[in-house]
Amino acid sequence: MPLRRPEGRTMAERAIRVMIVDDQELIRTGFALILGTADGVEVVGEADEGEEALRRIEALAAEDRTPDVVLMDVRMPGMNGIEATGRIARDLPSARVLVLTTFDLDEYAMEAVEAGASGFLLKDARAAELIAAVRAVAAGDSVMAPSVTKRLLTRLRAGNRPGPPASPDAGRAAELEQLTEREREVFALIAEGLSNAEIGERLFLSESTVKTHVGRVLAKLGLRDRVHAVILAYEAGVR
Repeated sequence: MPLRRPEGRTMAERAIRVMIVDDQELIRTGFALILGTADGVEVVGEADEGEEALRRIEALAAEDRTPDVVLMDVRMPGMNGIEATGRIARDLPSARVLVLTTFDLDEYAMEAVEAGASGFLLKDARAAELIAAVRAVAAGDSVMAPSVTKRLLTRLRAGNRPGPPASPDAGRAAELEQLTEREREVFALIAEGLSNAEIGERLFLSESTVKTHVGRVLAKLGLRDRVHAVILAYEAGVR
């Protein structure tokens, strides 16, 4: 059953709602304690596997308390984090999934990102990093270091992706035609894994101007975040 879409107040008017999904109780408890101390953040639920997470999200949606951010473990009994992430991305695009992983190149975590997650969070992240990651993802940004984005692109180009296209997808490439010349330049540099500051240096633009261009690129292409811009670039044959 599709997840119910959220209604009611925006995050500007209320706390960021977070759900924690991990089969290790200590991980869930630790993250909940940390987030419980953060201003403007509320932990609204926990689950120990994907199916339970979807049920909990549905129940919360019925109370108009749909999570804004889901901290999602990947390797769990029952429904794993990859499948659960795909379901959330498909049925509840307003919710952002942040993958919990032990290593930043965890093969399964990469698959979860491709399924719709907005980035990685290492399980040994410090309290400040956890809180900052939740706020960033809730604001629509991705949480993945540029170096990791570059490695993701390397993996995609090497064919280490489920069902990669043998040649560029003409339909995906056509989507880029709606971009202005400057936006195409920005998109190509996002695809290289460059940060906003690095893009600004390359194009002689201020970081705030780059941020505006990045926002327009993502909006025009209907992308959740810059991580998925990398995936689109791969599929469209942008090199």
